Amino acid sequence: MPELLLELFSEEIPARMQARAAEDLKRLVTDKLKAAGLAFTRADSYVTPRRLALVVDGLPEKQPDLSEEKKGPRVGSPDAAIQGFLKGAGLSSLDQCEKRTVGKADFWFAVVKRQGQPMSHVIVDILRPTVWSFPWPKSMRWANSKATWVRPLHRIVLLFAGKPLEGTIDFEGGVGVRYGDTTIGHRFLAHSEIHVKNFADYKAKLQEAKVVLDPVERRDAILRKADEAAKREGLAVKNDPALLDEVTGLVEWPVVLLGSIDAAYMELPPEVLSTSMRAHQKYFTLLKADGALAPRFLVVSNMETDDEGRRNIVAGNERVLRARLSDAKFFWDQDRKIALENRVPALTTRVFHAKLGTVADKVNRIQSLLTKLVPVIPGCDPDMARQAALLCKADLSSGMVGEFPELQGVMGRYYALHDGEPPDVADAIRDHYAPLGPNDRCPVKPVSVAVALADRIDTLAGFWYIGDKPTGSKDPFALRRAALGVIRLVIENKLRVPLRRLFAKALTRHGAGQDKVPELIADLLAFFADRLKVHLREQGVRHDLVAAIFERGGDSDIVRILARVDALKEFLASGDGANLLTAYRRASNIVEIEEKKDKQRHDAAVDPGLLKQAEERTLFHKLAEVREAMEALLRQENFGGAMMALANLRGPVDAFFDKVTVNAPQADLRTNRLRLLSEIRRTLGAVAEFSKIEG
Repeated sequence: MPELLLELFSEEIPARMQARAAEDLKRLVTDKLKAAGLAFTRADSYVTPRRLALVVDGLPEKQPDLSEEKKGPRVGSPDAAIQGFLKGAGLSSLDQCEKRTVGKADFWFAVVKRQGQPMSHVIVDILRPTVWSFPWPKSMRWANSKATWVRPLHRIVLLFAGKPLEGTIDFEGGVGVRYGDTTIGHRFLAHSEIHVKNFADYKAKLQEAKVVLDPVERRDAILRKADEAAKREGLAVKNDPALLDEVTGLVEWPVVLLGSIDAAYMELPPEVLSTSMRAHQKYFTLLKADGALAPRFLVVSNMETDDEGRRNIVAGNERVLRARLSDAKFFWDQDRKIALENRVPALTTRVFHAKLGTVADKVNRIQSLLTKLVPVIPGCDPDMARQAALLCKADLSSGMVGEFPELQGVMGRYYALHDGEPPDVADAIRDHYAPLGPNDRCPVKPVSVAVALADRIDTLAGFWYIGDKPTGSKDPFALRRAALGVIRLVIENKLRVPLRRLFAKALTRHGAGQDKVPELIADLLAFFADRLKVHLREQGVRHDLVAAIFERGGDSDIVRILARVDALKEFLASGDGANLLTAYRRASNIVEIEEKKDKQRHDAAVDPGLLKQAEERTLFHKLAEVREAMEALLRQENFGGAMMALANLRGPVDAFFDKVTVNAPQADLRTNRLRLLSEIRRTLGAVAEFSKIEG
C-alpha cells in the first residue's frame, strides 16, 4: 500500500529537543490522518541535527467517502433555530433533511455525505498546520514574519506513493518554504542535492551522503567506535548515557577520535577533569583498569578526513581542553588559599530565595533543625553535624563552583579535607545534596544523613510557608524530589524521624505563626503521603494500603507507617483478613444507610442490657477483648500481632451476621445493634482505615 514520506530540513536542532520533536511530528501527523478517516499500518519518525523525518506505511490511495449524521431541532422549532442548523450542516433547505421520531417528538436530521478528497490534497492540508503550529519548547522568528521554527527552516520533502507533492508553504510576511522530492546530505561531506523516490531510497541516499538517519544507529555506532578506540589503548569508556544521547544529537556522521590530556592537569580532582570535558567539550572520559581517570579522552567529530585532518582535529580539541583545564587549575589553586570556613560570611550576600532569605539564613536554619534530628540518628556526632551544616554551602562562593555549578558539594569536600576537617564532615558536605533522584545513591553516614535531611526539611517547610507549592506538572523548585529524598533517607537508613515535630520547628523558624503551623503541617504530611504512595507503587506496594494507614492520621513516622503497611498487606492476604474486610464493608454500608434514613449517627456506646441473642453478646465481649489486646500490641509497635488479634473477630462477626437481624422491629434493639456494627468499624479502624482499601 502507498507510503507517505515527510522531511523537515532546517539548521541545527538543539540536541535536547530532538527526541521530543520526532515524537511530536509523528503524533501530529498521525492524529490528523486518523481525524481524516485515513487508516495506516505503521508510522516511524527519525531525527538528526538538521532534519525531522516521518514515514507512514499502509495508507489508502484515496480518502474514503464520509457520511456524517447530525441531529437538528425539533420539528416546528423557530425559524432561527432551523436556519442555524441548516447553515451548520452546509444545507440550503429542509428538503435535504430527514424527519425522525425520537422518544415522543419528531426531530430533523441531516445526513451529510462528503466525497473523499485526493490524498495529495489531504496530505498538504495536514502539512500546513503541522508546520505552522509545531510545539517547539523554544523557537526563532523570521525577521520579516510572525512565522516561527526552532531554527531557520529551509526545505521540505513530501512524497506520497512514490510521487513528489510540490508546492510552497507560505508564512505571513512573504516567507515561503518549498516542498518536493529534494533534500541534501551532510553539511560538509556532501554538497549536491538529492532527489528521493521513497523512504528506502531516501535513507540509502542519505547514507551515501554521509548522514545516518536513525538516531539509534548513530548512538550504537558512537558506542561501538568509542569502545574499540578505548580498548586499543587498554582503557574503558566511562558510562555516561546522558552524554551519549547528547552527542548523538550533535552529529550526522559520527567519527570517534582519541586525544590526550597534559600530565600537568592530572593532579586536578577527577570530577573536575570529567566535568570540564563533559560539560564544555562533550568529550568522553576514559578509565584505567583500576577505575582511575586515564590521561586520554574521546571526541566525536562530525567530519571524516584523512590522517592529517584527523591529527589536526585532535590537536585542535587538545588545545581547547588545555585552555579549559588551565582555568580549572587556576580555580583549584586559588580556592585552596582560602579556608572553607572563611567563605561562610560571603553566603550573606547570596540569595537563596527572595522570600526565604540568603543562603546564610538557610545554613542557620539547617543548624537549628539538627538539634531535633541528631538525637534520632544513631551514631551522629552533634559537633560534627553542626560543623558540616556550617560549611555545607560554603563552596558556592568558590571559583571552581562558580565555573562548574554541578560540582557544588564535591569541591566542598575536597576543600574541607585540605583544611583538615574530619572525613565525616567533608563527606557530609558532598553527600547532603544526595539523593538527587530515584536512581542516585543515598547517604548512609550519620552526619551526612542528618545534614541532608535538615536541608530538605527546611526547603519544603519554607516553600510551603510562602505558598509556592508544586501545582500539576509544575515543580520549579524540585519539591517532589526533595520529599522523595527525605523518604529515601528515612527508609533506607531505618530512621525513626518525627516529621511532624521537625516541620513544626522548621515552619516556626521561617516565621509561621502558631495559628498557621497545624494547617501547614497537615498539608505537608498529605504531600508526603502522596510521594510515599508513588515511591511504594514503584516497588510494587499497593497505594490503597498506604492510604489506609495514612488516613488514620497523627503519625508522621515513615518507618512505623511502612511497618503498619506491611502488616496490613500480610493480614489482608490471609483468609481471616479478606473475610473481615468484607464484614467491615457490610457493617459500614448498613450503618451508613440507616444513619442516612434516621438522620442521626449510631456511634454511641452499646447498651449491654439490650444484647438479647448469644451471638451479639459474644461479639460485644470479643470486641472489648480484642481492643484491649490490640492496644497493648500497638503500644509495643507489634503491628503484625495487632492484625492477628483482629483475626479473632472473624468467627463472632460471621455468627452475628448469620443469626442476628439488625433491623429488628423493636426500635431500641435496632439502635443497639447498629451501635454494635459501629463498634466493629471503630475496632478495625484502630489499625487502618479499611474504607480506603480497594478490591
